[in-house]
Amino acid sequence: MLPIEWWRIRMKVSQKAAKSFNVIGREIHVWPVSVWGSDSVVTRFESLLSPDEITRAATFRFENLRRSFVLARGALRVLIGSFLQAPPEKLLLILGSHGKPGVAQPGAGSPAFEFNVSHSGGIAIFAFSSDCAVGIDIEQIRPLEDMRKVATHFFSREESEDLFSLPPDERERAFFLCWTRKEAYVKAVGEGLSIPLDSFQVTLRPGEPARFLHLNHDVSLAQAWTLHNLEVASGYAAALAYRDAPRLVRLQPLIEMEELLNLVG
Repeated sequence: MLPIEWWRIRMKVSQKAAKSFNVIGREIHVWPVSVWGSDSVVTRFESLLSPDEITRAATFRFENLRRSFVLARGALRVLIGSFLQAPPEKLLLILGSHGKPGVAQPGAGSPAFEFNVSHSGGIAIFAFSSDCAVGIDIEQIRPLEDMRKVATHFFSREESEDLFSLPPDERERAFFLCWTRKEAYVKAVGEGLSIPLDSFQVTLRPGEPARFLHLNHDVSLAQAWTLHNLEVASGYAAALAYRDAPRLVRLQPLIEMEELLNLVG
């Protein structure tokens, strides 16, 4: 399996880092972003949003949720704009029939630009690829009083049995490893809630390689898919899924919102 390449040399994001925004061949780029910013940073990112996005932001009852939405959506626009070399405020973001996000691209004949987004706690994570639908999910690991009830309802029987065979101190992380892997698959397929989460099985034990064991009880179908565990930050679980042989995943270090503003002209 091709590796997940961690860009260990962290440099300030600037126009000089343009090569970081060139999806070559079968690469997948993953950007985790710390969704926090000062009032001035929030205002700057809000200026990049469409009227519909600004209206949506205003529907949040709590200010912290409104700010998180503005920053996450603004970061998405900045990153897509950097990949497509387009002004972030001019991008036309669209939703598929089942709610999967996309971007309208002018012209024909060029490879489709694919992306996916997830947001939990203080981190948003973005995956970008060329000609390969991707699904990504992140969850902040936290105590769940109803873990057994949720797992029994949403996980396959085998996953639930595997989860509760673990020592109690490992179950919390294992639960969220399982959940993010399943959500990443559903998001990659792009058919929303029409796919029952208990219709397929993934690995979930901490330290065990991430992979699909079966899709709708078909092992051969599972072998057509690739699943990656993503180590983004302490206290979080994250996963990436796509239908293809393993690709090179370029995982960026966690970046701050202010750094992203260096990409905006």
